[in-house]
Amino acid sequence: MQELGRLEDLPEDYRAALTAQNLVPLWPSLRAVLPPFKPAIKTQPTCWPYQDLRPLLLQAGELTPMEKAERRVLVLANPGHGLEKMQASSTMYLGMQLLLPGEWAPAHRHTPNAVRMIVEGEGAYTTVDGEKCLMSRGDLILTPTGLWHEHGHDGEQPVVWLDVLDLPIVYFMEASYVTEGKAQTVNSDAAGMAYQRGGVVPAPVFARTPMAFPMLRYPWVDVRAALETLARTQPEIEAVQVAYINPETGGDAQKILGFSALMLRPGETLNLPARSTAMVFHQIEGSASITADASRFTLAEADTCCIPGYTPITLANQSATQPAFVFIADDAPLQKKLGLYEVRDARNV
Repeated sequence: MQELGRLEDLPEDYRAALTAQNLVPLWPSLRAVLPPFKPAIKTQPTCWPYQDLRPLLLQAGELTPMEKAERRVLVLANPGHGLEKMQASSTMYLGMQLLLPGEWAPAHRHTPNAVRMIVEGEGAYTTVDGEKCLMSRGDLILTPTGLWHEHGHDGEQPVVWLDVLDLPIVYFMEASYVTEGKAQTVNSDAAGMAYQRGGVVPAPVFARTPMAFPMLRYPWVDVRAALETLARTQPEIEAVQVAYINPETGGDAQKILGFSALMLRPGETLNLPARSTAMVFHQIEGSASITADASRFTLAEADTCCIPGYTPITLANQSATQPAFVFIADDAPLQKKLGLYEVRDARNV
């Protein structure tokens, strides 16, 4: 590839004249923003073991009362982006959030989209746009852009969940902000209850306005059953995986990030091609190893890791007798909308 000129090759007075006019020569930095063959990737393979994180999160509950925190979260930051950036990848933010018995995290709404993957505990709930969504391990709860949401806890044990937000991309667009609010009135006839059975959706005789986010809670008991049924009825299928979708449109549950659940059959090893999107893996049940280039992580239950894009990934169930279940998040919906999404085989990574 052609060697380009360097900034220091230019006369100092010329560089000073450019700076005075807020001008920058492109050619010295061209390869930094347009590198050959694949992007310059800052995201590093990183794992956050839950057994190490959990004591620190519980200690945060002792050190910081809810009225001083608003949201008591430990951010899972990727060192490749710098811990101060609070990014798991270029587009994804991850955080482990703690709610103690009797606590209430006040209502607010914000421009970034969020989901909650429940990690442990019972008795807590998130109220989203008037719909009270109970929290159980493995449930996925959406809090889409602009919708009021608050968290409460009527149980007896700490409740923890994994937050996944598109905050980095919304912040980069200078579109990130929050609005504080008052406690919501719960609607016992929330619209999402109409989508609790697969294949059945509201279909009134007269025209109606479709809801942007008709389903806010995806119970793990239903998702797990779907995966087990898929594995049992289609034993020849290459990967036992289901996507979280919008039941009205059949599209992704949210507009920027995509979410799915994967079942690794007992003893199964699955080779994933290199995709342009970074991927977050969170272990719901069982144990799986993840190998990406020179990095290898073994995930126990509630462990989370992030793997950069353009990296082939190998997943392996660590049990020969029991399935392993993994939650996956990526930014494939955004990349597809922008025409950037691609899959590469091992020869072209």
